[in-house]
Amino acid sequence: MRTLMVGLALVAVAIAGPAAQRSQRPNIVMIIMDDLGYGDVGSYGAPDAKTPNIDRLAREGVKLTDFYANHANCSPTRTGFITGRYQQRSGIESPLRAIDDPRQLLPSDTSLPRLLKDAGYATGLIGKWHLGARAEAGPNRHGFDEFWGFRSGAVDYYTHNVATSPGVKLPAPIHDLYHNEEPTSAAGYLTDEITARSEAFIQQHSAAPFFLEVAYNATHWPYQGPDLPDDKRAWTNSIESGTRADYIAMLERADQGIGRILRLLDGLKLTANTLVIFTSDNGGEWLSRNAPLFHRKSTLWEGGIRVPLLMRWPVHLKPGITSSQVGITMDLTASILAAAGITPPASYRPEGIDLIGPLQKGAIVDRTLFWRLPAPPNAPGPSAQRAVRRGNWKYLQDRGQNFLYDLRADPGERHDVAQSRIALWQELRGLADKWESDVDAEARQRAIPTASAASDRRMRQD
Repeated sequence: MRTLMVGLALVAVAIAGPAAQRSQRPNIVMIIMDDLGYGDVGSYGAPDAKTPNIDRLAREGVKLTDFYANHANCSPTRTGFITGRYQQRSGIESPLRAIDDPRQLLPSDTSLPRLLKDAGYATGLIGKWHLGARAEAGPNRHGFDEFWGFRSGAVDYYTHNVATSPGVKLPAPIHDLYHNEEPTSAAGYLTDEITARSEAFIQQHSAAPFFLEVAYNATHWPYQGPDLPDDKRAWTNSIESGTRADYIAMLERADQGIGRILRLLDGLKLTANTLVIFTSDNGGEWLSRNAPLFHRKSTLWEGGIRVPLLMRWPVHLKPGITSSQVGITMDLTASILAAAGITPPASYRPEGIDLIGPLQKGAIVDRTLFWRLPAPPNAPGPSAQRAVRRGNWKYLQDRGQNFLYDLRADPGERHDVAQSRIALWQELRGLADKWESDVDAEARQRAIPTASAASDRRMRQD
């Protein structure tokens, strides 16, 4: 009789297995690259970079063709991810300076890591922060249990000292590597160090649900490839330094690190119920491949804001799907909270949507998305650029000039149809005006400077 009961119990477990697995809260691994071009990886058409591990996510998950960063630069996009809202509401609309920027993303009870931590998740950020150099605005204050990485926008891959923007010199080198709120050091190439500490976090928290943000600084300048001898590691204080070969070497080392993380999930039998997300914080720089898009980072043309997005969650998302669903970085915030089964407090007003539900159903949700790129200080006129995407249409205002593109037919933005669709671009411009008024009104209520006052002359320091 006892044998029969054990047998029946085993059958019940086998039958309930998938349902029980679906009821478990997933682990979440968010991999965000830095300045990666839309067409830089194999699954997005790169002919020269070998990215088998990133491409594995495309084969085993969902690939979005029309996904956007919240902004054309780093700090604003990362603000949108942590808050789940347009970054203008937090007053971070251009990259934060390395050490002396008064702007900081202040902690909140509704920061994404805080909401996850309060729900019982172990939370970690390994890599780049760039949302405040002071400890009171650091990752731990936002709800990350563990932080290992750098607070500024760019560091030397070997010395881990702050890498400043072209034309900006520091009186002395500043080491920018922290474990939680204490300075630390490491001997290795930074991409490898980020990978190793991401593996350690997963190992440590494999028995409970965890959220890990893996924030590689690759492929951001300085363009220092891995395994360089000591006499080849120096770089010039210029964005134009480096070659495409250097860039590819940096990208491929990050891909190898992603492969290590994926294999660790396999070995720990966590793959099935781990949501893995791969994306970039903005479009690629001059060494990037943004094809078939036009222009690059620091602009609101497609090459500056459209980025790769891969999502793999085997128990919920069918593999090998390509979707034209339009999305934006803050949708990842909403998707992560939904996947974790977290209902935010009523005071939290997210502006992203959960993408996983529509992707499961093969449905397309209509979106209207907004961007604004502030003009440099002392520049005459309004914001340098504004953009709206609604359906397949994109309105772009570039230094006072109005453009309209059908992105389904013309993703490279080569055929401006503003002259023949005047009523449409004027309607979209009106939506942009209302959106600007709304986000700026909230910023003013919170005593945060709006675009013209908060502009940062160092647009490349991200």
